[in-house]
Amino acid sequence: MGEFLDFIYQDFKYKLYVPGEYNLDKESPLLVMLHGCGQDPDDFAAGTNMNTVAEKEKFLVLYPDMNHPLNLSDLAGYNPFGCWNWFLDKNQHREEGHPKLIYEIINEVKSKYKIDSNKVYAAGLSAGGSLACILGVTYPDVFNGIGICSGLAYDAANVFFLTDPMAEEAKKRMEKGVPDPYECGNSAFQEMGKYKKKIRVIVFHGICDTTVHPINGQQVITQWAQTNFLVEGGIGLADVTPALVKSDIIDGKVYTQYVYNDGDSEPLLELWMIDKMGHTWSGGSPKGSYTDPSGPNATEIIWNFFSKHQQQPEEKLIETPSNTLVPSPVNPQDESPSETPKKNFFSILLSKLMKKKK
Repeated sequence: MGEFLDFIYQDFKYKLYVPGEYNLDKESPLLVMLHGCGQDPDDFAAGTNMNTVAEKEKFLVLYPDMNHPLNLSDLAGYNPFGCWNWFLDKNQHREEGHPKLIYEIINEVKSKYKIDSNKVYAAGLSAGGSLACILGVTYPDVFNGIGICSGLAYDAANVFFLTDPMAEEAKKRMEKGVPDPYECGNSAFQEMGKYKKKIRVIVFHGICDTTVHPINGQQVITQWAQTNFLVEGGIGLADVTPALVKSDIIDGKVYTQYVYNDGDSEPLLELWMIDKMGHTWSGGSPKGSYTDPSGPNATEIIWNFFSKHQQQPEEKLIETPSNTLVPSPVNPQDESPSETPKKNFFSILLSKLMKKKK
């Protein structure tokens, strides 16, 4: 087995998993794993089993730790619950806050180990998933794939503590989503600036998530579809229609996988919606917190998505039948009784959730 090493950068701790067969003479991939609130690197590693996959596939895993003492000179870098502060403006821009911190830690890892710069990725859960989304926007020249589990779109909230000390705006977005995910996509494109690049993104979300509402999963896809569309030179709004859809059951959990192509008809985005799953890491281990051992193995799926140009062989996917519920680019908050009977996927999903609560 490999080594799980402890390091400190400034006042932030981080852990690094180095596989047993790490080759000093060969560049290796690097995956940044960002934990959720109330977690730490050890807990997150145990719950996701990512180190096990890293040992098998021979890549390094970096686990930054948000749990650290209060620094009065950097209030945006502190959270009493160990949450990454994705909702603060300072943490949503290049060369600032959390994105700069993660970038600098990656560079420190590169100074100690040989890393393939074309194979650097980031994935996270909840607040960590939201930060992973931000990293893909702020450092598209660094990351070549992003995994977002139970997270939110870029620029979903912008909290100012003097007027919103309890971060109510962030809570509202977690509960109801953003007003316009396309605008989030436009903001992400502007933030990329001269570093703009299409980013491959995979999203996991539980349909029964009551912490970060499942509407956010589809909105993350819409944001990235719009951002990538603009990178390609598109004008107006991206068409967020899945090219391929697959539904199946794993350990009693129904899931639906949506694959979205880019302008060249190549798969670029994936959305996995999992029934009967809450705010957890799908297919994780009970040895860690916020995991659901049943359902699709998000850890293996995310790594396969990153490591393969074709995320899923086409023969394993089913073309969308006419009666399949498909995520629509229409903002669910804009739906009115005068709309046509062809409701969007998440409106139907919301009605099912309400029936379950009753």
